[in-house]
Amino acid sequence: MPGQLYVVATPIGNLEDMTFRAVRTLKDVAAIACEDTRQTRKLLDHFNLATPLVSYHEHNERERAPELVERMLAGESIALVSDAGTPLVSDPGFRLVSAAIEAHIHIVPIPGPSAPLAALAASGLPNHAFRFLGFMPNKSTKRDALLSSLKSSDDTAIFFEAPHRIVDTLAAIQTALGDHRPVVLGRELTKLHEEFLRGTVAEVHAQLSRRPAIKGEFTVLIGPAPEPAPADTPSDYRKQVDVLTGQGIPRMDAVKQVARRHGLGKRDLYRILFEEEA
Repeated sequence: MPGQLYVVATPIGNLEDMTFRAVRTLKDVAAIACEDTRQTRKLLDHFNLATPLVSYHEHNERERAPELVERMLAGESIALVSDAGTPLVSDPGFRLVSAAIEAHIHIVPIPGPSAPLAALAASGLPNHAFRFLGFMPNKSTKRDALLSSLKSSDDTAIFFEAPHRIVDTLAAIQTALGDHRPVVLGRELTKLHEEFLRGTVAEVHAQLSRRPAIKGEFTVLIGPAPEPAPADTPSDYRKQVDVLTGQGIPRMDAVKQVARRHGLGKRDLYRILFEEEA
C-alpha cells in the first residue's frame, strides 16, 4: 500500500505557531523533504525530532520528485516542508505534489502559518476577495505591467518584497496607481520586531524612505481600487449654477465656472441644462 504525502506548514518566525498535528506528522513520517536541511534541522531540534531530512529545492526538484514518489509507492510516507510557512506558496513543491497525484498517492495538507493570510487578517483592508502575487518581478517592466493590472481591481493584492527593493517598489506603486491607494506593509511577521505600516502609498513611502536602514522581509498589501464617484446629473449642475448665481455671480459666468469645474464646454453644459428644462 502506498504511503502518503503530507504538506506541512511550519512557523514563519515564532516557533510557538507550530501545531501539535504538524509536530506529530514530522515525527511519524519516514523522511522530510525540505528546502534547506540546516534550517529544518533547527526546527526539528527545537521539538526533539530525529526524522531524516532530504533536500528538495528549486534546483533539484526535477530529479528529486520521482525519487520521493518511488519511496511513497513503496509504502513510505513523506512530509514536505518549506523554510517557513505553507509549502508551495512561493516555495518549491508543485512538481512533487503533481507527481504524487499522478501516481495516485494521497495528499494530506497539514495547515498552519501563512504570511499572506496573517498579514491580511491584521491589515484592516477589505478581505472579501484577495489575490496573492508571490514575489514582485525583478524586472521593472514586468513589475510595472503587473501593478498597472491592479488599477481597476476590486481585490486586495498581496505580495512579498525584499528590504533592499521595498522603497523602489512603493514608488512604482505610486506611479502606477496614484498617491492615495491604501497599502499595508507587514514586516518581520510573528517575530520579535513585527511591525505594520498602514496608510496611503504616498504616506507609507515617505515614512519608510526616512529610515536610515531597512531590514526584514516584507509582505505588501494593496487595497482595492476606490469606487468611482457617481456621475453628476443635470440637476447637480443646476444646483451648482444656482449656488454661484446666489452669490451674485452672473448666470453666464456661473455656467462657465461649473463647466470648467467638470471639464465640460460651456455650450455642452448649456445643452444639458436646456434638456433638463425641456
